Amino acid sequence: MFVFLLVALVVLVTDSATISLTAVSTGMKIHFDDVYTYRYMLASIIFGFVYSLAQTALSLYHIITGSPLFTGDVVFVFNFYADKVISYLLATGSAAGFGATKDLKASADALGLTDLDGYFDKGFASASLLLLAFLCAALLSIFSSYALPKIVTST
Repeated sequence: MFVFLLVALVVLVTDSATISLTAVSTGMKIHFDDVYTYRYMLASIIFGFVYSLAQTALSLYHIITGSPLFTGDVVFVFNFYADKVISYLLATGSAAGFGATKDLKASADALGLTDLDGYFDKGFASASLLLLAFLCAALLSIFSSYALPKIVTST
């Protein structure tokens, strides 16, 4: 998940294009942050990235010291719900990216703006990587749900 989010972040942040207009002597530069949906994708990537880093740090701490930083049943419940929230955030970011990119590309093609094909290709690539990160988060969510029956039966 971490690698997919890192690459999606790099691809999205470097997404820019120049539109050459015949009426204007210079081209107009468009960046990823000019599209609100790409901003939402960026936010979901950052939240997923931070969550992944925190989970990795806590796991490394547990491996190095031999004991978890946080103990108790609340940790399992928190991990379960946090995995759900992050996976939903990544899924909605990916879906929003796919939808907006498809609609914007269709509009640009209708206007004859072929200069933006690379811009939209990077949008699709970032949304695809975000979708792969969601699949990883969903898998982690399934694994974290296996700990819950142990908590319910132990109380």
